[in-house]
Amino acid sequence: MTSVQDNIKGKVAIVTGASSGLGESTARHLAARGAKVVLAARRTDRLDKVVAEIREAGGEAIAVATDVARRADLEKLAAATVEAFGRIDVLVNNAGVMPLSPLDKLKVDEWDRTIDVNIKGVLYGIAAVLPRMQAQGSGHIVNVASIAGLKVFTPIGTVYSATKHAVRAISEGLRVEMGNGGVRVTIVSPGAVESELKFGSTDAESAAGVRAFYEANQIPADSVARAVVYAVEQPADVDINEVVLRPVSQEF
Repeated sequence: MTSVQDNIKGKVAIVTGASSGLGESTARHLAARGAKVVLAARRTDRLDKVVAEIREAGGEAIAVATDVARRADLEKLAAATVEAFGRIDVLVNNAGVMPLSPLDKLKVDEWDRTIDVNIKGVLYGIAAVLPRMQAQGSGHIVNVASIAGLKVFTPIGTVYSATKHAVRAISEGLRVEMGNGGVRVTIVSPGAVESELKFGSTDAESAAGVRAFYEANQIPADSVARAVVYAVEQPADVDINEVVLRPVSQEF
């Protein structure tokens, strides 16, 4: 009898935002379970270091410089993955930004960047892998949302919450559309998890509050990585639709 733990072995998985935090941890966990991992992010020096460590541990991994806000970068990422490993089985749309501030601070440039990365980046990732997954009759798209996609994070995270609500809507729509096509869709909605997100705010007051909140409550990045692994390792006819996880101490 095949264990679910064997369902990851040999799968080809792309992880965006893989240079640190949730993405890095997820890539390491998938590689440790036998997946061939493609790490994507803008910081190639950091990617190269993580890839080297995965390989030293006996895993298979490559790095591809990627800005998810650029559709062409996602297309190149998908092409590089197929060139290296022949197929794409899993996409973890993890890359995200969280520059928090009240709306009346009018940080419109930050709103634009948040939308470009958190919404368009997810859509561009889907566009890059979906035709290949449909052609092979299987695949799994894991979109990292947030508990801010379940409840509006006011008064400093309204735009961020809007993007994460969008990720949940896109994911649910994609799940229904792909229902008979063999492509699974999972939403992972974390609370305060150790990552660089908490350093994204240029508004001093918001930044201080967020850092204090995270430092008092955050759980390790591998908390999310384990959730992704759980979803991916399920048999092909099982789709874990959504995982919501928080620190026990977190009320929001």
